[in-house]
Amino acid sequence: MSEKPNVVIIMADQLRWDAFGEHTPNINQLKAESVVFDRAYCASPLCVPARGAFFTGKYPNVTGSLINPWTEQEKQHGMVRPEHEHWYELLEEQWDSWHTGKQHLFTEPKLEHSADSKTHWLQLEQRYEAFLKANGKKKPGGPAFQGLVPELAFGKITRKRKYSIPTVGRYEEELDYFYDGFILNDSLKAIRSRDRSKPFALNAMFLAPHPPLDIPEPWYSMIRDVKLPDNVGVWADNQSPLQLYNLTGMLGSSYTREEWERIWKVYTGLVALLDHCVGKLVAELKQEGLYDNTLIVFTSDHGEMLGSHRLWQKMCMYEESVKTPLYMKFPSGFTPAITWSDEPVSSVDVLPTLCDYLGIETPEGVSGRSLMPLLRGERATLERERIFIQFDGNGARSNFQRCVIEGDYKLIVDIFKDEMFIELYDVTNDPQEMTNLAFRSEEHGRRIESMLEALRQYMCDTNDLLELPDGLYEQFLADYEAFKA
Repeated sequence: MSEKPNVVIIMADQLRWDAFGEHTPNINQLKAESVVFDRAYCASPLCVPARGAFFTGKYPNVTGSLINPWTEQEKQHGMVRPEHEHWYELLEEQWDSWHTGKQHLFTEPKLEHSADSKTHWLQLEQRYEAFLKANGKKKPGGPAFQGLVPELAFGKITRKRKYSIPTVGRYEEELDYFYDGFILNDSLKAIRSRDRSKPFALNAMFLAPHPPLDIPEPWYSMIRDVKLPDNVGVWADNQSPLQLYNLTGMLGSSYTREEWERIWKVYTGLVALLDHCVGKLVAELKQEGLYDNTLIVFTSDHGEMLGSHRLWQKMCMYEESVKTPLYMKFPSGFTPAITWSDEPVSSVDVLPTLCDYLGIETPEGVSGRSLMPLLRGERATLERERIFIQFDGNGARSNFQRCVIEGDYKLIVDIFKDEMFIELYDVTNDPQEMTNLAFRSEEHGRRIESMLEALRQYMCDTNDLLELPDGLYEQFLADYEAFKA
């Protein structure tokens, strides 16, 4: 047997960082055995660019994967460019590498179709629908779980598109026929079918708690009481009105707090279903004698607004959308110097951290930094001033946002057509981001200008397709001062 540890990445989809509780005993236990990064952020609050960044350690501007490329025309802005090494390539030479679940690391050709790939691809797409058809079962969701919205395509034309809405329903079939039951069974198969002459690697990409919120029993009825955060169903003073042009506001702003309570119960039930799957996966690792020598990373690609700020889905820069759980459970042979950190970290830090710990050469040009100096106790902080987040639209480059996090503060520039709206939040003292400080120019003007300049520099260094004009803050105050709450 090789001395190298096994590696398991468990990634949820659209999981809020604060969605845990009594209904997640297995994830709670994993968290208790892990190093917890309490201020971890995605690089983009959208599936494809978020995963492109996570699996390359590079920001979306660097990889070229900016949006979800659902049409041929959109591929030029959706694919990770071929010159960028990714996690699977780095891993599969020495590890017996498996992928299960959602495959949204988009490349051309697709990884799962590449003759050069040594990873075992048990991806969700196509295989799941064929499985349901063979067993005479229906897929969760359907027309009642989608809503129609206008979407600006390529900055020129408006097209109609259907996206998930927070309809809730009881899926009639058993867990084995639900998305995550299928992914779980594939993951257990991977563990049992592994090449035992090599260290084992599994990337288990669960779909939960991504909509549709059409889920099986007992999880549909499991959650009877939920405590909603105060900002659910509330549009904050001086919140960006441009969110109403985004599907987050188009779809989310019409629901009452009472309706969100019903939606939260089913979403939380879906988180409990995810927890069940994580528990089964961990139990199998233990049964096979792998757990003690396995590095487990538990995270999510991004979060979910779930009514906070009267918004739905992700695609914005508020904490509920961009902050993610990030837990690292190390093999028994390594004792981290810390068990918890409030350092702002980015998903692009995970790949260089894994490379550092596993002794894999880190690819050139990564945007992230290894967290191992913190974990080894060699350094008290990351000695990094800022992290960055970007959003470039969903299926087309249309709604844009740029974000910089610096210490306790988060600066957001929201962009739609020719409008730009600025928000500044103290996320430590105002974690629900209800007070936009951008209009307090005497108190925060210098900070905002400095953070805007840092954002401009980042955009320049990463060849962003957008520019922030000089005098942006001054123009913003002139445009919006009369309309502020």
